Amino acid sequence: MSRGLPNRSSTEPGAYPAVVEVTDAMQVIWLESVPYAEALARQRELHERRVSGDVPDTVLLLEHPHVITLGRRALESHLLSDDETLAAAGVNVVDTDRGGEATYHGPGQLVVYPIIDLRALGLGPVSYVAALEHAIIDTLAVYLVDAHRVSGRTGIWVGGDGADPGAGNNPAGRKIAAIGVRISRGVAMHGLALNVSTELSMYDHIVPCGMPGLEMTSIAAEQGAAPPVEIVGELLAEKLAGALGIRLENAATTRSSA
Repeated sequence: MSRGLPNRSSTEPGAYPAVVEVTDAMQVIWLESVPYAEALARQRELHERRVSGDVPDTVLLLEHPHVITLGRRALESHLLSDDETLAAAGVNVVDTDRGGEATYHGPGQLVVYPIIDLRALGLGPVSYVAALEHAIIDTLAVYLVDAHRVSGRTGIWVGGDGADPGAGNNPAGRKIAAIGVRISRGVAMHGLALNVSTELSMYDHIVPCGMPGLEMTSIAAEQGAAPPVEIVGELLAEKLAGALGIRLENAATTRSSA
């Protein structure tokens, strides 16, 4: 089945934005490994500057040291390990202002934070999240991982049928990518996490995405090996730019340790 983008006028829920024109260039920055609090501060600074028009749309690519983040819908029961166990594993716990429940970030996981002016693109939250999902699916296809969306759920799965399992049930298959965004004054921040070569046992500390018993996976788990996280990030940024109709600045990624 083709993954082409339908027209913007499509009434299908979550319809992808059509690539009908190219807007101002989007810059992509690879930050290497950055603590969560530091990356959040960087996002907030860029968000303010994007709202005021001082910077172009920007995508931050990075990894985090071991951290569990609790979104706005997270419950105390979603954290399964006590403080002593988490400290011994080197895992920090941070409350955050993104959507969603509990998730894990760590080495081997690609984190993508697009700071995108959705007003300029004429996009709402549903179509923007669908574009993120589309970019992940197309990226995984390059690495021969057949991935899909699940009706009524956010994120990307492999090995399932995509059907809505109904309230209280987990979708069929294994989840490989999570999405949690925040949109303020028309500009998006936070974004997605794609498991490339992630240590999947770290998910045992939480109820991932509020779904008890949810099985997580990665490119490495599916294929037996995985490319470097930075390479996957560069490809995903290209796919996202295409889905949103935004030209990549100089078609290159800037590297920064700041």
